[in-house]
Amino acid sequence: MSQDRASGSRRAGKPSSDLVNILEFTTGAVADAGPCRAGRWKLEDARETETAGADGGAAAVPRGALTDWLQLMRPAQWSKNLLLFAALLFSGRLFDPGSFLTVCGAFLCFCMVASGAYIMNDVRDCERDRQHPSKCLRPLPAGRVGRSSAILLSALMMVAATVGAFLLGVPFALLTVAYLLLQVAYTFSLKDMVILDVMAIASGFVLRAVGGGLVIGVPISPWLIICTFLLALFLGFSKRRHEIVLLEENATEHRSSLREYSPYFLDQMISVVTASTVIAYASYTASPEVHSKLGTDKLYLTIPFVLFGIFRYLYLVHQKEEGGNPTQLLLSDRPLQAGVVLWVITSALLLY
Repeated sequence: MSQDRASGSRRAGKPSSDLVNILEFTTGAVADAGPCRAGRWKLEDARETETAGADGGAAAVPRGALTDWLQLMRPAQWSKNLLLFAALLFSGRLFDPGSFLTVCGAFLCFCMVASGAYIMNDVRDCERDRQHPSKCLRPLPAGRVGRSSAILLSALMMVAATVGAFLLGVPFALLTVAYLLLQVAYTFSLKDMVILDVMAIASGFVLRAVGGGLVIGVPISPWLIICTFLLALFLGFSKRRHEIVLLEENATEHRSSLREYSPYFLDQMISVVTASTVIAYASYTASPEVHSKLGTDKLYLTIPFVLFGIFRYLYLVHQKEEGGNPTQLLLSDRPLQAGVVLWVITSALLLY
């Protein structure tokens, strides 16, 4: 009895492991958990449950549950691959069934190769992620998925994605391989190089945009490449700024390139790419080449939505100290979602 009371007092104020699992799977992080405190709770729960199962009590929770494997693949990050549909939208073929299904296949391939790359990155950064207040809750750093199993899953997803890409055509397959090689270079080298780390991330977004055009045989507009690259730089530098502000003196333990950054330096680069993104998009909408190709000179009407989206993101970065996970912001911030949806609807109405 006294042992039970001691165990209860030790666990007082600690959320249940089921609750932590739910929060972790739906958000990918527990914002207020502190450096790996929630991760330690989960490990304590696993040990206690395992002991109870061995003693004939409650059944032990299996290591590597389905939610852990799903979180390891980061399905929320698949939204980045929607960029593949940009060429389809601006080519006027959005409602062509064949083209739409082809791009859907390309989207699936990129989701698989991206998940494989994320797992590969998590395997390499497992020890570093244990120092991060939210990344330490991921399946690998928390010890809920084994490294060998994760490596096997990563390899299988990359191979499956490459095979699927070849079924959609050699040009798209070669681009998919190029994207995969870029992710390998980023994971093992580029991510530790100041400025080049963010440029590598931005290049990945450009390859997505180009891939959407290649897979349906649509010429790639230089404007699409420029605007995509600049916008991705904006998101990448904002993410680095959030990491420095969040981790403070522990930032370099998590990512070595952060020792070369500072909030002031990143603010300067964010200012440059913000202005460049707006100017590039405005020039794109006013370009005579775009007018003749798309059949409309009213695309400038979408500029307010682009401005709002950028300003809203800057507000979240500077006033709310967010921006560490652009995908999570896009999936959770209603005003930002409204701006994106209105931009898509307005563009579609003008083009179709």
